[in-house]
Amino acid sequence: MKKHILTAFTMIAAACLSAQEFKDLASLAPSYGYEIQKDKYLYTIDDEPAPAENIYANYAEWQNKWVNPYKTAIKDVPDSLVVDCREYYNPTEGDVTSPYGPRWGRFHHGIDLRVSIGEPIHAAFNGKVRVTDYDKYGYGYFVVIRHDNGLETLYGHLSKIQVVPNQTVLAGDVIGLGGNTGRSTGPHLHFEFRYLGNSINPTNIVDFQYHVPYNDTYVVCKAQSFKELQNYSAPKYHIVRSGETLSSIARKYHTTIDKLCKLNNLKKTSILRVKQRLRYA
Repeated sequence: MKKHILTAFTMIAAACLSAQEFKDLASLAPSYGYEIQKDKYLYTIDDEPAPAENIYANYAEWQNKWVNPYKTAIKDVPDSLVVDCREYYNPTEGDVTSPYGPRWGRFHHGIDLRVSIGEPIHAAFNGKVRVTDYDKYGYGYFVVIRHDNGLETLYGHLSKIQVVPNQTVLAGDVIGLGGNTGRSTGPHLHFEFRYLGNSINPTNIVDFQYHVPYNDTYVVCKAQSFKELQNYSAPKYHIVRSGETLSSIARKYHTTIDKLCKLNNLKKTSILRVKQRLRYA
């Protein structure tokens, strides 16, 4: 029987259970495919295939740790996956507050949806929970679900997680509560679509004004689905040294003084400081 230790948080919580709480958890575990032993670890009691295993098994084993264990370049992603969107359930009814794409000098791999703290967050499609974890400097409390249709979804900044790894869920099931954890400036849900670890703009698939998919199916096409991700170029910076000027830095990177000024909100007459960080691309 294969042993699965869920997370350090789950282990500590289990170790602190009262006798009644442990009895209650033990009675629920079989419905999620687990059996609880006296050491309070959870063990799988079935070997059901993972969702979309025909695709994902070629790239990485099913695991409960990493958001992207596949490390597959977009050029190597199988083309023309037809995604069934008919069962889609909107995770929350909140408006989009931040779009997919470049943001604050990095790539924002999902969209942000307005939520209230404690608001129920729902699974988007039928599937199986792959990861539940806490990322202090990023997602906060988050959940990753692999779906039968071949996509994976991620739900970040939760105040509470209400599922466990390897739990089967249906579209619309509550998987957590809205929150403001991790790298967050206010309550919201960070929501991602991924295919073999590569993010897809959720607004290409779902109309978030009306909370429904545009079509019954969505075709993953490398030329279109990952266009924004492929075209993204991370900002590049130069650290100013003694004696350098805007003119000498522009020549070094084959750019112009006007572009340096625009990228750094400077004037042509601005005085540079040693060790100042200048963006040049």
